[in-house]
Amino acid sequence: MRTATPQTAQISRRTLLKALSVTGGAMAVGSLAGCASPTGGPPPGSVTLGLNRSLVSLDNKLNQFDAAVTVQRAVRQGLTRIGADLTPVPVLADRFELTAPTQWTVRLREGIRYSDGSPVRIKDVSTALTMYRQVSGSYIAGFFPEWPTVVPVDERTFTLETKRPLPVLDYLMANILLTPASANVPEELQSGVGSGPYVVTASNRGTGEYTLRRNNNYWGRPARVKQVQVRFVPEESNRVVGLRSGEIDIIDTITPDSADQLSGQPDVAFERVRGTRINQLFYNFRKPDGHPLSKASVRQALSLAVNGKRLADEVLAGSAQPAVGPVAQTLNGAVPCGTYHYDPRRAKQMLEAEGIADGDLRLTLIWETGEFAGDTSVMEAVVQMLGDIGVRVRLRQFEPGGNISEWRQGRAGDWDILGNGYASPVGAALPILQGMYGGTPERERTRDTYQGYINREVLTLLDRAYAEVDAERRQKTTARIQQVVWDSWPSMWAFVPNSVLAYRTRVADVSLEATNSYQLARIGLEA
Repeated sequence: MRTATPQTAQISRRTLLKALSVTGGAMAVGSLAGCASPTGGPPPGSVTLGLNRSLVSLDNKLNQFDAAVTVQRAVRQGLTRIGADLTPVPVLADRFELTAPTQWTVRLREGIRYSDGSPVRIKDVSTALTMYRQVSGSYIAGFFPEWPTVVPVDERTFTLETKRPLPVLDYLMANILLTPASANVPEELQSGVGSGPYVVTASNRGTGEYTLRRNNNYWGRPARVKQVQVRFVPEESNRVVGLRSGEIDIIDTITPDSADQLSGQPDVAFERVRGTRINQLFYNFRKPDGHPLSKASVRQALSLAVNGKRLADEVLAGSAQPAVGPVAQTLNGAVPCGTYHYDPRRAKQMLEAEGIADGDLRLTLIWETGEFAGDTSVMEAVVQMLGDIGVRVRLRQFEPGGNISEWRQGRAGDWDILGNGYASPVGAALPILQGMYGGTPERERTRDTYQGYINREVLTLLDRAYAEVDAERRQKTTARIQQVVWDSWPSMWAFVPNSVLAYRTRVADVSLEATNSYQLARIGLEA
């Protein structure tokens, strides 16, 4: 491996960010001024969240970025949720037990009700499963190799029946949020009631702003904060200014530069955890045979041009770890599979062996602003690194609310590499492998695969893993799946960020979990 580093790969994180931070800082004061309350901060008894991604719905059928989980599950709830140790915790169910290889027995808690006073019923569970299954482009559907059938036993008890064993169903059901059956439809819900500790009193999908009020009819322990305001603040510099000025109480997914700016502030505190989200420069697997990216050797060659260590250490300032497998190592069942190497000389040799000379390969890299902290800086650095081996890259950046979803599905335009983050809300490796790498020809016809990735060996192993009741044998197969995926070179580079959240010390008991979310009802305000 070469030890000499090309000049362009020595790019400083602060150099890359300098122009952006100056521009963002100049915009910050004016941008936030129009959104502040009359007192310059949140109203009394209220907490304001400044999200880096627009919350287009409090329903999670189509999209579920990390911070959205915090808000969504404060309004709607599942039978279980993924707890701090990444294992299922009962919520609306007080019993969730594997009673046969293909059967789980579930019992609803006694007396649970929605915010309108109506009871949570078994029919709501079966209807929710149908709606999540039928919605086009479902994010959650990809985790389910098979959809369970709900069989009522009595008014509160039912079984979840499958044709084949589904030993992680208690993990999967944490992402099925319940709504009254009569109000549920196969699309993202923009209204309706939930069973959570908060109710929505105002919403604007276009701006990503919501107002939540404490649900006085909540079946569990009441929320400690009376009102929560949710705001979408796309510019990180604006979120930092808003936090420092007191207009915002909590901001998520911040870069090391922002943490540096906020450190030492007497009224600002931080929460840091190792994350479960994997961020990737993922290849487009919808390329036709004969295209350079259809060859694993070309995908590997491009990976060798990326100095991942410098990206992690300098551009991301040590706030992330290069991936050593296709899923985050924090997940239950994850195993290390390899490392990304930096060797631009070998990269050029491998491309030349495929008949690709300097300037022959031109790629388009797309991503959405805010996909992960420092995303623009990473993309700009990658362009320079690939340029060192004679590969030209065009950047196409999409603003939140744009049509990048249509691009990802290959419906709006062609692309080669996608800067993307994949949340891991189920806490275990196997369902995430199913969601990302379990694509089938049938799913591809509706563009419901993960960027067109279809691997028949992976599909066979996934079927074997899900059908295995013995935990040790299932884990061996899960480990094998990860190695097969890794060896197919699905990503040019991937990394797992540390989750960093900053908040004003007037807010108490913000306990960030590995899923980069926290329980909104548990936070309080200092007297």
